[in-house]
Amino acid sequence: MGHSSAALPISGNPLTLLVGNPNVGKSVIFGLLTGRYADVSNYPGTTVELARGRRRGRQGEVLDLPGTNTLTPNSEDERVTRDIILRHLNEDDLFVTQVCDTKNLRRGMFLTLQLAELGIPQVLVANMADEAADRGYSFDSKALESLLGVPVMEAVATRRQGLAPLLSGIAEPRPARLRINYGPAIEQAVTRIEALYPSSIRGRRGLALMLMAGSNALPEDAPLPPPERMGELAAIRAEVERALPQGLGSVIERARMAEAERITAEVLHREPAGRRKILDHLGDWALHPILGWPLAGAVLYGLYLFVGVLGAGTMVDLLETKLFGAIVTPWLDTALRAVLPATWAAPLIGPEGVAPGSGPGLLLGDYGLVSMGLTYAFAIVLPIVGFFFIAFSLLEDSGYLPRLAALLNSAFKLMGLNGKAVLPMVLGLGCDTMATMTTRILPSPKERIVVTLLLALGVPCSAQLGVILGLLAALSPAALMWWLGTVAGTMLLVGFLASRVLPGDSSALVLELPPMRIPQWGNILVKTVARVEWYLREVVPLFILGTFVLWGLDRLNVLVVLERWTAPVVQGFLGLPAKATQAFLIGFLRRDYGAAGLYDLFKDAIAAPGPSLETEIQVVVSLVTLTLFVPCIANFFMIAKEQGMKIALAMAGFIFPFAFLVGGILNWTLRWILL
Repeated sequence: MGHSSAALPISGNPLTLLVGNPNVGKSVIFGLLTGRYADVSNYPGTTVELARGRRRGRQGEVLDLPGTNTLTPNSEDERVTRDIILRHLNEDDLFVTQVCDTKNLRRGMFLTLQLAELGIPQVLVANMADEAADRGYSFDSKALESLLGVPVMEAVATRRQGLAPLLSGIAEPRPARLRINYGPAIEQAVTRIEALYPSSIRGRRGLALMLMAGSNALPEDAPLPPPERMGELAAIRAEVERALPQGLGSVIERARMAEAERITAEVLHREPAGRRKILDHLGDWALHPILGWPLAGAVLYGLYLFVGVLGAGTMVDLLETKLFGAIVTPWLDTALRAVLPATWAAPLIGPEGVAPGSGPGLLLGDYGLVSMGLTYAFAIVLPIVGFFFIAFSLLEDSGYLPRLAALLNSAFKLMGLNGKAVLPMVLGLGCDTMATMTTRILPSPKERIVVTLLLALGVPCSAQLGVILGLLAALSPAALMWWLGTVAGTMLLVGFLASRVLPGDSSALVLELPPMRIPQWGNILVKTVARVEWYLREVVPLFILGTFVLWGLDRLNVLVVLERWTAPVVQGFLGLPAKATQAFLIGFLRRDYGAAGLYDLFKDAIAAPGPSLETEIQVVVSLVTLTLFVPCIANFFMIAKEQGMKIALAMAGFIFPFAFLVGGILNWTLRWILL
């Protein structure tokens, strides 16, 4: 896979690990501790993102670990969190700031118990105290502090309430003084395994329990007994497993859960329920098997209007046409011709008499790095990116996103996916390149590959979709149904088969449903700015590289050769005019350019009164083929970045012939039925 491999914090500097369950507000606290959203990189060998930054006003680094419910991992996110904790376990300057949801304190305590067994100094932030109070909970933070022996802060991170001791650094981290008695068999085994370690190792009790309870092996850089004593470890584990036929891991987990329940019952009490808020009812409606669907339709339609129409339509038109097309490109053309000698100007911006931004120029030309590469990156995709990130942050902050995933879970099971896949699929209607990036939210590598394939295969971006609907609007309703039915049916078939052919397991949908809340604009702004910064740093270079490749292919006449080679397939098998070949080739550069080429090709025929049946068949076949055709070059490079070049080439190798195959079958089917 293609991953960023930024180094993790260097041992020797004070290191604060932000640990907590999913959806407890860690990212907000990270922003407050570091002053910004900081650097985001993938943990080496995974697609799991980590945020890392310098602690504001103090020496040291802060690392925001993926949300986890346990240190006995059941997912890639949980494994990465466990591995990083164990990697830094014996560093003197290691501290943990654990963030939990006050109203779901039991879940947080289950994790606190495991951190306590590792002996790591920590502080605890009981976040979302306002939501707990709204739900009738009474929380005694002082009692919890006395029970745990670590600083406890009752906080509302989005309003910076209750965090002064943490932000000022006066909250002194300490190991939690919790110890569970797991019974004679396990306790004796723990004592024996602890003895296998040198006495200088921290957290030997926690490590011993991990080695006994976890089905996943500890990472190579975790503290382990000496190799010559690993045989003793296996013998101890086998002995205790024989003594506990109900399962070693389940016994340990039940004991921890019972202790977490006991602690929670002492410090968190719920008053009689009062009047429910409108947002509570809205959260219930979002999950209702009947009412949830019209609400989901309204939200997704609003998302499409905001990202696809306002972002990809209005803003793109403003920047591409009125800024770059009318101002930037002509001005740069004039300026460069004024300062460059003619021998330099011709290869860089084209010969005299060529319209600005056209011709063979490397900087300003049909495939120019500025006129096409930067225009694509900043005038076309950037506004879509910005609006997408704002919408994504709104859905995150409101609490609706996990409800939407839960509602659509059953539909996506047909393709071996769960409801989380709905977000990339819907956002693909705005921009497939950015939607490919959001496949990171899916829990398993198999699901990320399947969704990436479906995005590349059959989800038209908003710009392409607009041109497609413009063509189909001039034809009969049957033309629209043939196009939509063929594309949707193909995606269902490919998704169904891919989920069964590709190795790996599909994940169950396990979601913590946060309460519905009014989004905080400060959080949305911080997240959006950080994600746009990532786009500028990571994605823009892909557009420049892709444009340069196309420029080279054009100068070498490879594009002309490809058009000549594919013309027989386009004319003979698809039954289309020869000029349609050019639309397919240019569609690899940008999907909407390909659709626009087909529009130019057929506009006179569909404008005539009563378009012929032959024309309708050609339009439907060409649009189905183009929709299923290989994604634009920017999306191709994004697939390579996310999944690796081998998978990107495999997808392209499948999609190229498959799109023509489906188009050809549809061509012959329609002619057999209608002509």
